[in-house]
Amino acid sequence: MEKEIGEIEHYYTKLGVGIIQLSSTLKKGDNVVWQVDNVKSYQHFVTPYVEQAIKDKKRIVYIRFAKHPPLIPEGKKGVCVCPLEASSGFETFSTQIHDIVTREGEGVFYVFDCLSDLLSAWATDLMIGNFFMVTCPYLFKLDTIAYFAILRDNHSFKTVARIRETTQLLLDVYHFEKSYYLQPLKVWRRYSPTMFLPHVQNNDQFVPLTNSVDATRLFSYMSVKGAESAERYLDYWDHLFLEARELVEKSPSEEEKGKMFSKLCQIMIGRESRILALVEKNFCLEDLLAIKARMIGTGFIGGKAVGMLLARNILSHDKSFDWKGYLEPHDSYFIGSDVFYTYVVENGWWDLWLEQKAEEGYSEKAADLKEKMLRGDFPDVIRDQFHQMVEYYGQYPIIVSSSSLLEDGFGNAFAGKYESFFCVNKGSPEERYRKFEETAKKVFASMMEEEALSYRLQRGLSRQDEQMALLVQKVSGSYYKHYFFPFLAGVGVSYNSFVWHKDMDPKAGMLRLVLGLGTRAVDRVAGDYVTIVALDQPTLRPYAGLEDMKRFTQHEVDLLDKDVNAIQKGIRLAKLLEEEVDLDLDLVGQRDLEAEKRTKELGKEGQYWVLTFDKFLSKTDFPKNMQKILKLLEDQYHYPVDVEFTVNFTSEGTPQVNLLQCRPLQAKGEGGPVVIPDKIPREKIIFESEGHFMGGNVSQSLQRIIYIDLKGYGALPLSQKYEVARLIGRLNKKIGEKKGIATLLAGPGRWGTRDPSLGVAVKFAEINNISVLVELADLEAGFMPELSFGSHFFLDLVEAQIFYLAFFQGGPKTYFNKEWFQGLPNMLGEMLPEDGTYQGVVKVCDLQNQELKLLSDVALQRVVCLQ
Repeated sequence: MEKEIGEIEHYYTKLGVGIIQLSSTLKKGDNVVWQVDNVKSYQHFVTPYVEQAIKDKKRIVYIRFAKHPPLIPEGKKGVCVCPLEASSGFETFSTQIHDIVTREGEGVFYVFDCLSDLLSAWATDLMIGNFFMVTCPYLFKLDTIAYFAILRDNHSFKTVARIRETTQLLLDVYHFEKSYYLQPLKVWRRYSPTMFLPHVQNNDQFVPLTNSVDATRLFSYMSVKGAESAERYLDYWDHLFLEARELVEKSPSEEEKGKMFSKLCQIMIGRESRILALVEKNFCLEDLLAIKARMIGTGFIGGKAVGMLLARNILSHDKSFDWKGYLEPHDSYFIGSDVFYTYVVENGWWDLWLEQKAEEGYSEKAADLKEKMLRGDFPDVIRDQFHQMVEYYGQYPIIVSSSSLLEDGFGNAFAGKYESFFCVNKGSPEERYRKFEETAKKVFASMMEEEALSYRLQRGLSRQDEQMALLVQKVSGSYYKHYFFPFLAGVGVSYNSFVWHKDMDPKAGMLRLVLGLGTRAVDRVAGDYVTIVALDQPTLRPYAGLEDMKRFTQHEVDLLDKDVNAIQKGIRLAKLLEEEVDLDLDLVGQRDLEAEKRTKELGKEGQYWVLTFDKFLSKTDFPKNMQKILKLLEDQYHYPVDVEFTVNFTSEGTPQVNLLQCRPLQAKGEGGPVVIPDKIPREKIIFESEGHFMGGNVSQSLQRIIYIDLKGYGALPLSQKYEVARLIGRLNKKIGEKKGIATLLAGPGRWGTRDPSLGVAVKFAEINNISVLVELADLEAGFMPELSFGSHFFLDLVEAQIFYLAFFQGGPKTYFNKEWFQGLPNMLGEMLPEDGTYQGVVKVCDLQNQELKLLSDVALQRVVCLQ
């Protein structure tokens, strides 16, 4: 529907376009883009526009963000100036303008600074096109009139085409022989016989050039200008890196290289000052150019990619060891963060994206946006680059990982909050490409998962820019028949908060080690265990005896299966050996001769192994080298670190480590000294234990207890066990609503398991307000805590500052006052009347007349809870 403002048709006369006969009117919603040679030419048209608007008592808003001189004099009466910082990033900047336009309402007149100035902040035409595509339609919707400008030959044809497609008027301006010439390139829904001829300014009017002599002179000038800008096909981003490449080739001064290095870091690496300082110390300009050579799209490569590259560079600079020979080279591609925003903008989801960011739509809109992200289309230029990358990897397996802006930084690990997916890469090029594109969309959509949303909300990050870059890596490993996996994989941390023996040094670090894909090392796996390695005592285990060793070690392997073209989780090791997979386990396990004897008595043959890793850990330099890696990284970060790695062997039998990820570790230190009395009356002790806790030295008061009875929980049917997990989530929410209630939550086996027969299947968001978390062992009932240090679950506990204890009743120096817990008055029915039927299983007690105290001492490896 056409929205005309007949009373302001004189604006075109005043602005020099009246004679063009644009249907003799401006229309409500018009966005007018002036393509000029310089800002002075733009101001030539802005000034009369503003003066006429003020004269007619129109509301005029000036969006001021550029470094060029102001278009409207400071203090101009009748003009509202809104200063903004474009360096805050595309999303923040665009959202701020959206908020301004929303607040101002309908019929407002706008002047924007020259959009080309945004290149200095965003370094890419792509995002300027995205900005215009999300802002212009919203202005149109509110019946505004807005002035924009772009500098001629400063933008790629693609960007100008996107602006032309979106705006209502695109006008080309030339200042030639002391006169202003104007040629309309687009005039939406208006036409006259001379509309698209060039026009020359005559006083305050523009008249068409109908004389061929005058027109030829102008077109000759325009063609010369066009020839000077033959490189307009390139984005500003590409120009910048071409300039950097030329700089390197001509042996520049250190000052020149330093300036270019800083500029590229600001647009490619990130904004966090501590990470940028590490990059500045350990990268050079050539390193950034090497990243660009493996990059798709523009923008930041994201925290996960930066952490991986940074760790490798730190080690390569250390001359005390041949790290180049010990580390497996990476073979990665980086999909820039601007691709994510472009995906959202070009699929028309920007309004929904803003609605989801708002508090009232935070979770409600997320599900809709997630579904749309799984079905969107990538721009053709991005699809072409995706195709080239898939062709490069051929049929070699790859992993597509999240690498968001906030991920793996100081203070916010985002461990496990966003998804990573394997592509086995079986099939034709078309099939492999289709699978890759589906995978990329799934990683994008994982930003809208409940766990990720809750994490951002809890950490105060819900309104921050959180673009998703992608890290694409060749999977480290080998083929074993139709299976593919690394021989070993794991997680390493430079500070071991979970020492289980008083002779261990927390500063020595520790590993979680598995055979096969590292997915089992980062997640708590139902029904199976990983090997925990204290790097100063690599063969000392947190259990004793052969039977415990058999039970609490790894029995299953995660791997990629080429036959089914997918990851397979939980494949029993015994099954792999039955298939005669060429897997030499001598270095990592020992034969279970008793199991083989029992099998033989049943008339069957088979090999059975217990994965102890003892020979690998005692006969090789692997523990020493991993400790050295972790300490080198920690020293550079000035902070404990957490790495993910794989281990494979060369044909000569030499181990090679592939560093996949490195991030600051949110580890609690020892804290101040805590004095635990030597002799505490037994009736005062609620529980005590030696070892198996994390959280440092703690003196914590407790006001609420939530206790799940082990026998009562074990007797529940499966569906009701799941309901208990949801019930805990509701109690957790009530703690969050009433701050300051320090709560101890104790229950059977593993918190956060996916298998309710092994513990309580809560999501972390359902326990994030707890102060102390206790996992109670009951071996007869099958409830066994898992020492999960280094897993994503552990990182969540540490970031939320939740003290953790794995309690093995009946062990040395342990005591648990079960009668005291059972005698507590139960407030569950009062707090959650709808859940009263679970009062025999879940007990909630506010300690109104007494206060419990939890005391822990890292040096003594002792924890006590007393009245």
